[in-house]
Amino acid sequence: MKKASLILLAVALFLVGVIGCGNQADDGEKQTNEPAGQSSTVKDDMSEKLDITMMVSTAAGGGWSDDHPMVKLLNEKFNINLKFQWVPGDSYNEKLNVLAASNNFPDLFQIWDASMYSKWMNKGVFLDLQPLLKDYPNIVGNVTDEALRMMNPKDKVYGLPMYAPAFRSNLSIRKDWLDKLNLTMPTTVDEFYNVAKAFAEQDPDGNGKKDTIGFSLSVGTNQIVGIDYLKGAFGLANNWALVDGKLVPQQVQAAEWKALAEFLRKAYAEGVLDKDFAVNKDRDPWNKLEANTNGIAEVNPNEVYKQSLPTLQKLAPSADIVQLDPPKGPTGLQFANTITSTTKIVLNGKLEEKKQQRVLKVLDYIFSDEGFILTKNGIEGIHYQKDGDKYVKLDAFDADRPQILSTWFIRRFDPGIQIRLWDDKAYSDKVMAWFSNTEKYRWTDPAAGLVSETTSKLGAQIDQKLVAAIVKVIVGSEPVDSIDKAIEAWKAAGGDKIIEETNAIYAELN
Repeated sequence: MKKASLILLAVALFLVGVIGCGNQADDGEKQTNEPAGQSSTVKDDMSEKLDITMMVSTAAGGGWSDDHPMVKLLNEKFNINLKFQWVPGDSYNEKLNVLAASNNFPDLFQIWDASMYSKWMNKGVFLDLQPLLKDYPNIVGNVTDEALRMMNPKDKVYGLPMYAPAFRSNLSIRKDWLDKLNLTMPTTVDEFYNVAKAFAEQDPDGNGKKDTIGFSLSVGTNQIVGIDYLKGAFGLANNWALVDGKLVPQQVQAAEWKALAEFLRKAYAEGVLDKDFAVNKDRDPWNKLEANTNGIAEVNPNEVYKQSLPTLQKLAPSADIVQLDPPKGPTGLQFANTITSTTKIVLNGKLEEKKQQRVLKVLDYIFSDEGFILTKNGIEGIHYQKDGDKYVKLDAFDADRPQILSTWFIRRFDPGIQIRLWDDKAYSDKVMAWFSNTEKYRWTDPAAGLVSETTSKLGAQIDQKLVAAIVKVIVGSEPVDSIDKAIEAWKAAGGDKIIEETNAIYAELN
């Protein structure tokens, strides 16, 4: 009898334990505070007012005051006290390093430096957004999967991409010069050369002087700028090419560099290429187009009709700038200048769950249709107003600059980010046509955002030496074959190590 009672007691205790475990599991699904970045168990109903800090890299004009209409609107809409930290762009990375030393990052901030992002993303500095994004459809629906994956480890999203139009620099040509000289649009590099030569020699501006330029470029500290359409045509990669599963840098493409250098060397010797190219600043070829001296240049489609053409027409009233397709190279290659943004928007890895959700709600709103209109145009009744079926810009738009959150921080993936509600439809259609026409010439960089340790330490220095050697070939002071020696020097000075390290990073992320 005693034995039977002990058995019954043991069974009862076992059942209680099983039931108890089951209840704990149920309660755990509802109450357990999971690590940051996991599916949330705390739901933010926005009843609690939260302080949110946001750090933004600024350009000319600085940021908003705390009582700016846009700040007030966001504060009221999301029950937050939004505190912006506006940091000038030239000291932004320095500011980040200071914050890193004290481990005191803001709630939401930008990472402009790809090497900094790579260095910090596995150290808990940034919140992993991958498990959370499913609850924010406007973000997911307006950012490409490719951009979300870029620079992130597999199954992780430590940063949202800051969008930049892929074809922000688009090839243009003086249509009035073509017409005056009875020339047709060039479609190949040979035709391009002949048209540029005519622009330089046949007085297209009609002033009786030989003072016009066929085409131009500039030389940066470590790259040749403004002729990506020619680099692509002659087979050069957009920084890196993927060949048989391995990344190959543009710097070691000897045959391609020599072919392009020969083309530019001839253009320089015959006065077709701007004689001042070696001392040009980045925008100088574009400036010379606006100054009625250059016939072919890369321009920003968003600025052609509002800035470049009006500026040019003050000097030449009948001037016309039109889009030019990238010329086909000797083997039929045809590529356009294609930019891949590597800037990331990140959340502080230490944020508690309610604040994670509130910050993501703000970002999700910015990516929504309503938020997109707001961040591009400002507040209706303050920065613009509707007049019948049209919109009118108000003076406060220029004074308040409500668009800088979109311009400087984050925006949805849409090339029309600088087109306003009050812009004429014919104008917006013309601008958007530049972007859509160039899509078929996209020039992909498979290693965008991958920065190795040696690249950070030596990349700019050894690239500068290689570019200097190529410039010497273009101006005729060194033979074309000297490029082979310059490439070998690049490889020996750290280039081989860069190739090895970058391929290792690529393999790890793919």
